[in-house]
Amino acid sequence: MGGLLRLGRAAAVVLAAGTGLPACAADAESVLETIALPDGFAIEIYARVPGARSMAVASDLNAVFVGTRGDSVYAIVDENGDGSPDRVVKVVDGLKVANGIAWRDKYLYVAERHRIVRFHGPDIEGLRRARPEVLFDGLPDDSWHGRRYAAFGADGMLYVSVGSPCNVCAVTGLEGTIIRLKPQGGAPEIFARGVRNSVGLDFHPGTGELFFTDNGADNMGDDVPPDELNHAPRKGLHFGFPYYGGGDALTHYIGPAPARPVTMPAVRFGAHVAALGIHFYRGSLFPPAYRNDAFVAQHGSWNRTVPDGYRVARVRFDAAGRAVSWEPFAEGWLRRGRAWGRPVDVKELADGSLLVSDDRQGVVYRITYRAP
Repeated sequence: MGGLLRLGRAAAVVLAAGTGLPACAADAESVLETIALPDGFAIEIYARVPGARSMAVASDLNAVFVGTRGDSVYAIVDENGDGSPDRVVKVVDGLKVANGIAWRDKYLYVAERHRIVRFHGPDIEGLRRARPEVLFDGLPDDSWHGRRYAAFGADGMLYVSVGSPCNVCAVTGLEGTIIRLKPQGGAPEIFARGVRNSVGLDFHPGTGELFFTDNGADNMGDDVPPDELNHAPRKGLHFGFPYYGGGDALTHYIGPAPARPVTMPAVRFGAHVAALGIHFYRGSLFPPAYRNDAFVAQHGSWNRTVPDGYRVARVRFDAAGRAVSWEPFAEGWLRRGRAWGRPVDVKELADGSLLVSDDRQGVVYRITYRAP
């Protein structure tokens, strides 16, 4: 297993030459002033984690696990539970794309590119000594859209997104799906089809129903197709790929039509914003209007003439659990057409504060609220 990263608070901000944008975030207080938030909200650096991607909160360990696109999973550890992390430690390494993670009943679950494994440990040191238990080893082992996402549903099953290995193409087997399996492993079942590339899913706190992000196809124009937030209240729905690149925007794909009706998005985001992690707010620190709304990390466009994304969006839900609109919540990682950070995932600490990972800066931010 890997080594230990000590947290530092007083290093200088390093600026990219000639741009005024940070090349790295050692102490980014001055840079964080550029992040626009609603009144009463504040953002700070919570911890530095190399290549920080998906997160899983383990309140019973006073820890937050952080996956990466590399071979490692880290833990941000708050030893005494005072809200200030004490150390960042690598708990698992030697994996293939350790992006999708979940925590349940003293097990750390990791959805690698080619398999799903779990590690058992009563504490952080126990996890560092644990060996992987293979739950399923039949995932498509393709590097294109091979960054999984994992979360437990209200039914106690582990849900894992499986991307399509292409921009637009025919898919086979488990490609282009969201699957679910029992925590102890075994053959998964396909819960949803027609998914191009989902890297974020969560379950509405009131209804227990699945909502997941999906990235639209490339090379269809600057403003087409939209990225999506999809609603899957039951097993067996089809969400349109490869026939639709996003929303109702048809692709060039020629093939048999889906065997079932296509379910259109609950929310259409901007084209190419790269909507990734989603989290429904369950806490009480934020104003009551935020309860049961969702936060979505928009990683940012790479192939749009005018860049878009690089923000955290808020999706408003009504009392029946229906998505009704979206709006920017935190933005400013894009300045003068250039991005200095890229939000990836959103999670919530036990105190109701919000964590946001950034794989460009290699940090996890914390967003808090105090009434103005």
